[in-house]
Amino acid sequence: MHTNWIIIGVVAGGALFAAPGTTTGPGAPVIDPGDGGEYAPSIDPADFVDAVDNPYFPLAPGSRWVYEGQSEGTAERIEVEVLDERRTIMGISAVVVRDRVYVDDELAEDTSDWYAQDADGNVWYLGEATTSFEDGTTSDAGSWEYGVDGALPGIVMPATPTVGDAYRQEYYAGEAEDMGEVIAVGETVTIGLGEYTDVVVTEDWTPLEPDVIENKAYAPGVGVIHEEDVAGGDETVELVEFTSAG
Repeated sequence: MHTNWIIIGVVAGGALFAAPGTTTGPGAPVIDPGDGGEYAPSIDPADFVDAVDNPYFPLAPGSRWVYEGQSEGTAERIEVEVLDERRTIMGISAVVVRDRVYVDDELAEDTSDWYAQDADGNVWYLGEATTSFEDGTTSDAGSWEYGVDGALPGIVMPATPTVGDAYRQEYYAGEAEDMGEVIAVGETVTIGLGEYTDVVVTEDWTPLEPDVIENKAYAPGVGVIHEEDVAGGDETVELVEFTSAG
């Protein structure tokens, strides 16, 4: 039986996902991707397709998402756009997505992310070039690329999300080690833009910040519509604008 999930308000700077009649709380702060710590994905460029059209992670060039929320008590705005350009990484042609984060209307981070989809429909994350800005200084910490200095790609959305699916989203030791697990499918989620059905909810975690657990909600044909820290942080963002070019 599926449960309707509703944004029930803002508490301590963050909106909460809650199923009616239940209370929320952090789950186990470790996601087991099932590889026993020996991560070695086998990838063949011939297995990849040009379009990224997974319904829960569609990346048609020209598509644009705008999110607004709060992080550490300050206003945050995130603008995401699929560019009309490609980047070849280890023989794979990747879609380029620009992601800009504004904190109190000041640019805090500017990132190019690289994604590709295999023939089965899994969306892979192949790396990112990120620049953060703070107090007049810049940093590229967290940047990585598949094939460079041992960095490996990961899956950001399975072809057919199923509860219990656990996966590495990226792997660059000590810099980028995000993991995800599907914790709900077929849900109904209501945000300011309206009601979305057949939503997939994931739990995201990284051993680099072991106390922080984040939930993300993905709507078909749209992608991420809401994300929030459910443990170890107070960040919450919600989709406020969406333009599909697909």
